[in-house]
Amino acid sequence: MPQSPRSVRLKPLADYLIRHHSRIDAAVAGLPPSAFSFVMATGILSTGLDLGGQAVAAWTLFWIAVAAGAMLTIGFVWRAISHPDRFMADLWNPGTMFGYFTIVAAANVLGLHYDMAGYPAAGRLLAVLAGIFWLFLTYAIPASLLLRERQRPVLDDANGSWFLWVVATQSMATALAVVALTTKTQFVGAVATGMWGVGVMLYLIIATLVTLRMLTRPNKPENLSPTYWIFMGATAITVLAGAKVLAMPADFAASISTDGFVAGASYVLWSVGMWWIPLLLVFGFWRHAVRRYPLRYETSLWAIVFPLGMLSAATIFFGANEQIPEMIWTGKAGVWVAVAAWIAATSLMVGKYISWLRAGMLPRAGKRP
Repeated sequence: MPQSPRSVRLKPLADYLIRHHSRIDAAVAGLPPSAFSFVMATGILSTGLDLGGQAVAAWTLFWIAVAAGAMLTIGFVWRAISHPDRFMADLWNPGTMFGYFTIVAAANVLGLHYDMAGYPAAGRLLAVLAGIFWLFLTYAIPASLLLRERQRPVLDDANGSWFLWVVATQSMATALAVVALTTKTQFVGAVATGMWGVGVMLYLIIATLVTLRMLTRPNKPENLSPTYWIFMGATAITVLAGAKVLAMPADFAASISTDGFVAGASYVLWSVGMWWIPLLLVFGFWRHAVRRYPLRYETSLWAIVFPLGMLSAATIFFGANEQIPEMIWTGKAGVWVAVAAWIAATSLMVGKYISWLRAGMLPRAGKRP
């Protein structure tokens, strides 16, 4: 029986998957919990470009983020089913567990772009899914940290990825504020404002813990990873969430009570985020130039791209809301810095992927190519 053109086209892909199943499975097993940081970085950069009037580039990056999100979702489900031990080990490891919050933030970043494009229903669906993950993680993780018996202090594992808890929480505040604005629902607006407050307090707590760890434990090049850029990224998304909360109807009861505080605190946190950038650059210089740590692709590189893109988008949103033109042009200039960082990180990622493909094409010992 003759094969259909579709089956003929798919056969090479099927043959490849069968032939390299073990390598693909190993790659899936090694997926880091923070893998969705690529979706976060690409998605918020598309939003920043859209705000800057670069519609074609914005939509290109948006669909790249959507495709990556779909592929990573498949990979995470595969990993959870085929390698549940590794999946759960990461979930209970204080050094990696906060990486799973990237799922929440990635969904809400894509939802924000959908809302801006005029598809609020898609944004709400993503917000609901993100909310389910956030509810589970936001209580399971601290319960694990506080209640499990350990051989060493939890503080030894504190790192920049812990700020992803803040990022995810403020992404939920942003999503809820958008829903409150589009549906004119006071209750949702009150929850969004409260969520923003929770995110601010979490930032203060985690910043204290991570700074204490950096001051009381040795800082080695392998430990001082780009995840420390989320020190700044957490302030940036807090500013974005604040801008969205301020954009809700002014006659909401929660808005009447808190708008002045939200505006002032958001501007202060924006200033703190800007202050962080030179110090973070010093960290990177010490790591790579002084201590000679090799510059190569690692998932944590997206922890640089995302904060830069988020700070730019948040600056534009907040500056427009509060009519601060200096913030608007600062944000628009910052978008291009984030674009340069995205191109650099993507180049390193693609290079690593090509090397992985080439390694799979090499003949095995004792076998003909």
